[in-house]
Amino acid sequence: MFQRNWASKIAMFQTILSTPTRGTATCLQWILAGIGTAALALVLNLIPALMPLGLEARADDGAASTVPARPDDSLYQALGQKTGIAAIVGDMYDRVLVDPRIRAYFVDAPQKRVRQKLTEQICVLAGGPCQYTGRTMAESHKGLGIDQPAFNALVEDLQLAMDKYHVPYREQNKLLAKLAPMYRVIIEK
Repeated sequence: MFQRNWASKIAMFQTILSTPTRGTATCLQWILAGIGTAALALVLNLIPALMPLGLEARADDGAASTVPARPDDSLYQALGQKTGIAAIVGDMYDRVLVDPRIRAYFVDAPQKRVRQKLTEQICVLAGGPCQYTGRTMAESHKGLGIDQPAFNALVEDLQLAMDKYHVPYREQNKLLAKLAPMYRVIIEK
């Protein structure tokens, strides 16, 4: 029963990533509702450990040699590399500043810095050649009192920005799945 339950949760997660349409309100809500944040975090943390770190090849003499695998930057490419990510983040941030559901969280923030850090963070998560130099998510959001509706509103604004730049739903879902584990450290209410 335990293995079948995990297998069905992983299958559902894979289905979500490959589905060209969104779930009920947002893919993130569907992921969280379907398998829960703890299970999602576990799955997301296990996947890299299960993936091969290198490609084993045999030389003519039969000796094994390891050729490092190239990092998967397909999501980074689909988002338009750093320039595309910066454009998506800029559009999302512009939406956030006029979104009555979450405007108050962002209007007094240092906009240039927040845009830069969000761009760095998404670039890293997407497999790009960037380095995130910001604070942890817990440090950045401590004391802000962010609740689930505010978190969901930000996700919706991000999805609208990705739609504007014609990011395919599958890649949108991949990015949302990489952002999902942050939910538990950002939400305070």
